[in-house]
Amino acid sequence: MPRWIALFRGINVGGNNVLPMKELVGHLEALKLKNVRTYIQSGNVVFDTDEKNTKSLAKKIKERIEREQGFGPEVLLISREELQKAIQANPFPHAVSDPKSLHFFFLEKPAPKANIPALDLAKAPTESYVLNGSVFFLHAPEGVGRSKLAATAERHLGVAATARNYRTVEKIAELANQVQLGKKVDCRQSRR
Repeated sequence: MPRWIALFRGINVGGNNVLPMKELVGHLEALKLKNVRTYIQSGNVVFDTDEKNTKSLAKKIKERIEREQGFGPEVLLISREELQKAIQANPFPHAVSDPKSLHFFFLEKPAPKANIPALDLAKAPTESYVLNGSVFFLHAPEGVGRSKLAATAERHLGVAATARNYRTVEKIAELANQVQLGKKVDCRQSRR
């Protein structure tokens, strides 16, 4: 059965759109998704499904949560293989030693009309970025919270995106591989 990762936007951030992971797992299991596992509270989920139409599945997930919770978060689905390719394509291998400075922006689709001059203008002198297919990689050594580029990237890319720091990407991949191998996993990972 194919393995998928759901990346939710804007849940459990600043006390808004609160959705406990136990409830999220229940919603996904109600949609017949199998082996559902989560990583931290910000909406990172690994699951198995035979569903082939991922756009339709993302819509069903959003609608289910909206019906049950009163808000409909955007959901980006990527395959386990796509996640592995993104990790392998990381253009900033030196940044993995400071994983919070390296962010992967997963795009809904490639961004052929990205406004590169605007991205360059928003970029701080210490920052670097690479747009590679459906992933925008950002290395922000001074912190992503201070980054004008991080704050405006989605607008300049022109497509919906959701970002995760390298540590989170690594943990999601680890979770996907552990579940893939049939291992029992403690999904209550702590933030570091």
